[in-house]
Amino acid sequence: HHFAEDQEFVERFRREASSAAALSHPNIVGIFDRGEWNGTYYIAMEYVAGHPLKAIIREQGALEPAYAIDIVLQILQAARVAHRRGVIHRDLKPHNVIIDEEGRARVTDFGIARAGASDMTLTGSIMGTAQYLSPEQAQGYSVSASSDLYSIGVILYELLTGTVPFEGETAVAVAFKQVSAEPRPPSELNPAIPLSLDAVVLRALAKDPAARYADADALIAALQRERENLPSATAMTSVMSTDGAANGTGAPLLAPPAAIDEPEQRTPQEERDRRRKILLWSLAAAVLVAAVVLAVLLIGSNKSVTVPTVSGESEQVASATLRSAGLSPTPTPASSTKEIGRAHV
Repeated sequence: HHFAEDQEFVERFRREASSAAALSHPNIVGIFDRGEWNGTYYIAMEYVAGHPLKAIIREQGALEPAYAIDIVLQILQAARVAHRRGVIHRDLKPHNVIIDEEGRARVTDFGIARAGASDMTLTGSIMGTAQYLSPEQAQGYSVSASSDLYSIGVILYELLTGTVPFEGETAVAVAFKQVSAEPRPPSELNPAIPLSLDAVVLRALAKDPAARYADADALIAALQRERENLPSATAMTSVMSTDGAANGTGAPLLAPPAAIDEPEQRTPQEERDRRRKILLWSLAAAVLVAAVVLAVLLIGSNKSVTVPTVSGESEQVASATLRSAGLSPTPTPASSTKEIGRAHV
């Protein structure tokens, strides 16, 4: 309520709300209206049915790296649109991301997070926010788009490991660690994380804004490269009731947008080796088939046999003699039985 009496804050609120209302993107929760009623200032936002990302992390723990990247890429796309319009969120955290019923990430609360870093010491009630604050915010310095990228880096770290980089008993203690402590590499907490993805996360969490990715586009490109080397994500199957508790029904909680099965990723050298092996096997098979065909032809056309002499024998005796030699006699007219001598192999 004390903010409503602060005219500077009210003016900032109006200005930020107007800027946020101009944002339109599938990964941003839309703002329909802003105003004041009986001394209370409000923002009317789009209703999105789904689950806060924070509740999903609490229920699921660490997510598959591919699915974690898929979610963060959507958050980055929302941030990119906002940054291009000069809007900085300042309070990006899983609490402000909703996974809707189609599995899409929707970022909310654009335009209402500019109360200032001093609130941390004023109220002592934003422990959750402190865990995602950039070092410059924690020190009360001015923020930039890079500050949002740091917060997104914390979200990615949590999705990959199930925990935030820095914990503490108070918000101030957490903020101090944001400024001075180095996070453990995510792969130390989750061996399924590639070392190359470690490097992306740790760069996003650099203390110096200049050492982070230049903008959302650069971080998106880095994560897309990592994503290409990972298998497709599978749907999460745990379930929650509307209050976030497990209901044990066995029905799907949510599923990411259907992913097309990707071909197995190979290096150029591996692909050349694979094709060489296929060619060698094909040639060997062709040679084998040719050898078999040639053998059959030789046996069928050049087989040398000895035809026993049956001249002067009766047809019955001659036929029996020929059959005993493995030959098939050719029937002849009765008038020429004395000249039986032809046979088929």
